[in-house]
Amino acid sequence: MSKTTTHPPPSMLDIKFIRENPNKVKKGCKEKQVKVDIDKLLEVDKKRRETLQALENMRAQKNKASKEIAKTKVEKEKKKIILQMRELDRNSDRLTKNLKEIERKFNELMFQIPNLPLEDVPIGKDERDNVVLREVGEKLKFDFKPKDYLEIAEKLDLIDVKRAAKIAGTRFGYLKKEAVLLEFALINLAFDNLLKRGFIPVIPPVMMKAKMMKGMGYIEQTDREEAYYLPKDGLFLAGTAEQPIGTMHAGEIFAEEELPRRYVGFSTCFRREAGAYGKDTKGILRVHQFDKVEMFSFSKPEDSRKEHQFFLEIEENLMKLLKIPYRVVQICTGDLGRPTASKYDIEAWLPSENRYRETHSTSNCTDFQARRLNIRYRDKSGKLNFVHTINGTAFAIGRTLIAIIENYQQKDGSILVPEVLQKYTGFKEIK
Repeated sequence: MSKTTTHPPPSMLDIKFIRENPNKVKKGCKEKQVKVDIDKLLEVDKKRRETLQALENMRAQKNKASKEIAKTKVEKEKKKIILQMRELDRNSDRLTKNLKEIERKFNELMFQIPNLPLEDVPIGKDERDNVVLREVGEKLKFDFKPKDYLEIAEKLDLIDVKRAAKIAGTRFGYLKKEAVLLEFALINLAFDNLLKRGFIPVIPPVMMKAKMMKGMGYIEQTDREEAYYLPKDGLFLAGTAEQPIGTMHAGEIFAEEELPRRYVGFSTCFRREAGAYGKDTKGILRVHQFDKVEMFSFSKPEDSRKEHQFFLEIEENLMKLLKIPYRVVQICTGDLGRPTASKYDIEAWLPSENRYRETHSTSNCTDFQARRLNIRYRDKSGKLNFVHTINGTAFAIGRTLIAIIENYQQKDGSILVPEVLQKYTGFKEIK
């Protein structure tokens, strides 16, 4: 079992690493299109260390003075030493006050630094520079013009965005009838596969303290715009199960033999989609509320790359089971999220759009989140190390339903159910 500790949480990247590799950190920030004044950080860090050293020297002087008072029998000498101690106290109070302001600036700058991309991540500015690694599966050739998923779903009364807009506004939808059963079939398929691979099932809370959300690296700068915040309660709504699962073990220490610790979680997710104005406003592709099955792993540092590939393999296997054509894309530096060191997307083929659209992603966040959340493990020698964290989509339900509807549509407007889901749904066709 992991043990809870009371050690104060350390910061993001290791400051020692930043001191020793300033150019590497600057390069990583530049590649991720993040502006951080590393020179200013190092300047503040130097003042911080000097102030701490000065306070430590004053404590030593006060301890020495206290011993001298105990030894001195001459009253005049005692008074002189007491006056010196009072002066030390005044200076100490002044330095302590200065230190609080210096540490505030230090932490502010430290929290702006993103995780650095791994060396094999392609360099690029945005999604246009992402690299397609492979295309898998044969795209169906229809003997009719394929329809858009929403047109098909509305005729079959599977998705209702008009009534959802009446109730909640835009970017919401009702799933109805067989679409609901398809959602639960996808959840069951994911859980059946992942439990066999040693994943621990969990349904997490969907509200999080600001401290925990910040620990995951998701509320700095523009990231905050994506989140729903309840100021009265001081709680954020989770954007994905990855966030409450990743914070489960904050302040805890794993035994080495417990790693990797893998979880599969189901949750409803909430996102403002603040940066998506005018994009995919119809239907359920880009919505404020959606359901998702998410994978998460705490691993040893030397295993995290292998674990990341393992997650990608699982995602591909699930798409192969559904028999939906897809492609794997390696995300470039400029398109990586703040906590992410390496990322892959899976994009499903949508016949009506004649292009691929994202359905899955998997990210290796190395020790970035673990440092912020103080999640460590004790190795066989007794040394404490930070774990690495890896996350991945099993199914983003709405987008997977879209891919199924479009790829399994029939000329008469019906939808065939993927064979792998039929044992869960109890029906082979929706008409």
